[in-house]
Amino acid sequence: MADKMTEDKKLLHNMGYAQELSRSMSKFSNFAISFSIICILSGGINSFAQAISSVGGAGAGIGWIAGCIVSGMFALAMAQIASAFPTAGGLYHWASILGNRFWGWLTAWLNLLGLITVLGAINIGTAYFFAGAIAPMFGTTAADGTVTTFFTGTDMQVVVFVAIITILQAVLNHVGIRVTTFLTDISGYIIFATTAVLVVACLYFAPSLDFSRLWTFTNFSGEAGGNVFPQSDNMLYLFLLCLLLPVYTITGYDASAHTSEETHDAANSVPRGIVSAVLWSSLVGWVMISAIMLAVPDMAAGAAQGWGVFFGTMNAVIPETLRNILYIGIFIAQLLCGLATVTSASRMLFAFARDDGMPVGSEALSSVSTTFRTPVTAIWTATVLCILYVVLAMTIKVGETSIYVIVVNSTLVFLFLSFTIPLVAGLFAYGTAKWPKPGPWAMSTGTYKLVTILSVVGMAIILFIAVAPPNERVLYVVIGFIVLALIFWFAVENKRFRGPPVGDEIKRRQAEIAKKEAMFGET
Repeated sequence: MADKMTEDKKLLHNMGYAQELSRSMSKFSNFAISFSIICILSGGINSFAQAISSVGGAGAGIGWIAGCIVSGMFALAMAQIASAFPTAGGLYHWASILGNRFWGWLTAWLNLLGLITVLGAINIGTAYFFAGAIAPMFGTTAADGTVTTFFTGTDMQVVVFVAIITILQAVLNHVGIRVTTFLTDISGYIIFATTAVLVVACLYFAPSLDFSRLWTFTNFSGEAGGNVFPQSDNMLYLFLLCLLLPVYTITGYDASAHTSEETHDAANSVPRGIVSAVLWSSLVGWVMISAIMLAVPDMAAGAAQGWGVFFGTMNAVIPETLRNILYIGIFIAQLLCGLATVTSASRMLFAFARDDGMPVGSEALSSVSTTFRTPVTAIWTATVLCILYVVLAMTIKVGETSIYVIVVNSTLVFLFLSFTIPLVAGLFAYGTAKWPKPGPWAMSTGTYKLVTILSVVGMAIILFIAVAPPNERVLYVVIGFIVLALIFWFAVENKRFRGPPVGDEIKRRQAEIAKKEAMFGET
């Protein structure tokens, strides 16, 4: 272990950085943090309607697999680069080193924006789940069966709820990576156990098991599907829309890269963590989504429930006591999903600020607590930004559409664009002076290049489904952001931002690195 620690620090020094964060994460913990953010019990359940309300059962049986293949290509290509360049804020460094300053800078902002908004989306989804599953346990039931609860999920209640849990997640991140990894390790076991019980319960209590549902295409768009998607007769278009469920759920695996500087044997552990998290989430998630689809008592009636189809199915099929136990397990997993996302967002913010990437406050945002060995200012800044986003998302409307819906789909584009830029840069840099040799975890050259090309194709698919009706405004949001970014880059940042250290700058930093590490007791 000591030899691996020495190698980890040596590699970090060679990239111009000190070992300020606490390197205490195991290989399993690195896997668990990505597995916790992906959290099939969060996106897979809260967005389940996107499967049935498009093409029916095939949205789970076939659509989930297709979407996971897209995410899998990204994960494999990302793992190849992560093994060679295991640093916090990985995506930003990869785009800078393999591309140039501008691509790194743009990647950082895309990834930051995606992480902050996806944290808000995760915690808003948790709030709605709490309203539909947990609050009724403490409600009162009238003679007609109506349940009155203290938390119904109004916009103001959601804002307050999200603020409370995000602050709690920040506190747990603040006090050290050991606390965070302990909880995310537990989260991995909770996800596996709760999913296993949910699957068995759905299959056992289902009125019937019609497995043909999983490859049967039925048009449930428009009113037939609770208006989750607009009415259309184009089944290919509807099938692409159903991919929003797996693509939104199977993301966040960049957390393994963001915590590289806190992971033992990072060059091997990080790529394995990325790929394993996506693989297990895809397989277990497919079994779970398929089991829920098989448990729906009546497909037409279930689809017509729209976003309420999961709760409708659970209430109709699963006995109350078991159902409540499952709801508690799902709720805990969703809370820990947000916890891990705070970790990921704060490390990205820390790494970018460390290279003076922020126009203001970089010194504070890149500071690390000598007591807790965590980037406390970055943690709390990400928390405040998330809460501000949620306030805007729950209060601003664009026509009849909540800005939350628009930004959630924008988040997909921002995140996957931040994945795509360094992958494309790596494709061209592989084998050159910028990237002369792969890390210890590596595919063959031909396989790596094929996987990266398929990732770019996947990005085109994601862009199409994210901006398709009724989400045309997402395209305006993305174009608007890119235009503003270009203006800001050429007006200000091109002259100011230097990017990660290279060449002589790395050599010059070695004395500063030793001084910093002495503050943290590193030898």
